[in-house]
Amino acid sequence: MTIDSLYDKLDKNNFYIGRISQVYRDNSVAQVENLSLLSHRKIFTESLTPNTINYLVIIDSVRGIFLGEVFQTKVSSSEKLHDSINYGKLETIFPEISIDIIGVMTHHDKNFRLPEFTTVGVSEKVYLANRIVIQRYLESIETTRTIEMQLQPFATYLDMNEAEVSLKPSTIFDHHMFVVGATNSGKSTSALSILDKVINANKKTLIIDPTGEYADSFSKEEVKKLNLGIDTTISPGKLSMQQWSMLFETNSNTQSAVLAEAIHSLRYQQKNKQTSCLTKAGQNIAKLQQQLATVSKTDTDFDISLLPEQIAAESVSENRDVFVYDTFKANVNNYLVQKVTYQLGNTSFLKFFNHNLQLLDLLDEINSFVYTPNVSLYINTSALGAAEGIGGMIIDLICNYILSQSNIIPFVFFIDEIHRYTKSHYSEEEFHKGLTLVAREGRKKGIFLFLTSQNPQDVSPVLLGQIGTMLIHRLTHNDEIRAIKNHLDDYAVKQVKKLNQGESILTSVNLMRNIFLNITKCNRKQYNGTPLL
Repeated sequence: MTIDSLYDKLDKNNFYIGRISQVYRDNSVAQVENLSLLSHRKIFTESLTPNTINYLVIIDSVRGIFLGEVFQTKVSSSEKLHDSINYGKLETIFPEISIDIIGVMTHHDKNFRLPEFTTVGVSEKVYLANRIVIQRYLESIETTRTIEMQLQPFATYLDMNEAEVSLKPSTIFDHHMFVVGATNSGKSTSALSILDKVINANKKTLIIDPTGEYADSFSKEEVKKLNLGIDTTISPGKLSMQQWSMLFETNSNTQSAVLAEAIHSLRYQQKNKQTSCLTKAGQNIAKLQQQLATVSKTDTDFDISLLPEQIAAESVSENRDVFVYDTFKANVNNYLVQKVTYQLGNTSFLKFFNHNLQLLDLLDEINSFVYTPNVSLYINTSALGAAEGIGGMIIDLICNYILSQSNIIPFVFFIDEIHRYTKSHYSEEEFHKGLTLVAREGRKKGIFLFLTSQNPQDVSPVLLGQIGTMLIHRLTHNDEIRAIKNHLDDYAVKQVKKLNQGESILTSVNLMRNIFLNITKCNRKQYNGTPLL
């Protein structure tokens, strides 16, 4: 590729503005030959406005053709400058432009690529980028080299004459995606617009919706719809002991062991059609252990409502050949009793965990989903309550269950309003760990996260560190901006507060640079309107 071919039939000298005069590690400076070259002009269909910043230039170098973005224009102030401007002698004024090198194209390349450690040299010529150059840049903006169809356009470039944005699924999701923005910034509209393109492309998707916002966004032909606590539940017997420990967030080996003993006792009671908990105090140790040993692997069901009482009943110690009540153990177990009692009494826990065989089983549906090609699944969790700890527990359950499966079909895992599911109910300093495990290990299994939130601080720093793609809408608080600062350059950080509704910054390890977007609203139904006062 030569520089002349980029200007087609146009004379590249019409786009010439100056030469590189200074080269630094992070940027370069070009000496413009005179101020008149920065004046607005039109060359056939090319409209050029170089008297500002944020426009593209190319540098003709012995190392190839470098692509740069102008981030500063400077003219030294002096009395002579004022006189030259007043008398229209622009050819006597010599501005400087600072250029951030963002790409390079060798003579053997068809598109731009990241410059790595190469840069321009002093005295090399600088030209304004025309439409062909900009188009080559837009075609080069994805650094992934996978061969796949791009998604349908979901946005337009704010700084590229509103050209449409079409990206590969791997570019967006390969390192997980996070959409963040304040209320009414356009976050939900962006999420639905991207989901629309993913579903239209027949990409396998699992959607978790905490508010019912997307209940009618997709047809039953596009996704299978489940409503937790209404038409879909889970039998307590489907969960492993490890999963029960995760659900109740046991904080020690002792608590996990007590919980396991209590569930085992209740399984024995269920096996023998008993409707009360198992009282251990006063019973012969050998005889009771022999009876409990009759519980087989198939005897998994139990009455979860009896669990707090049964945990308390496990507070026994051995005295010769008889179990006796142990006050010390009772005090130790009391915190676990309170924790389980709260979950059962003050949340929708019992609504979700029941034995109704007429309803769909969540884990069975998840299992079918991960192994069935070209099928997407929508799960509405709004019936479980917005602020209840059960939401995070269910997400943990789903995450850990999926991770335990082998050879699953790759899919996009969309979770809206992730802040509802991340913080532990018992401590504002603790986070649920299921999503973090998926973020760390899911890519190897073909699980690609697509998350949304109002506040990046509501996501575990470990989880946030695994996110490679972020779509950032307007954020107003400094602490929020600070949480995502590592994903942006200094210029983009300063722009976050200035974004209008629907505008966003897309940053990704799979993109050549951060891009500014205006999201295109799709036609799907969405219940995200804010009532008027």
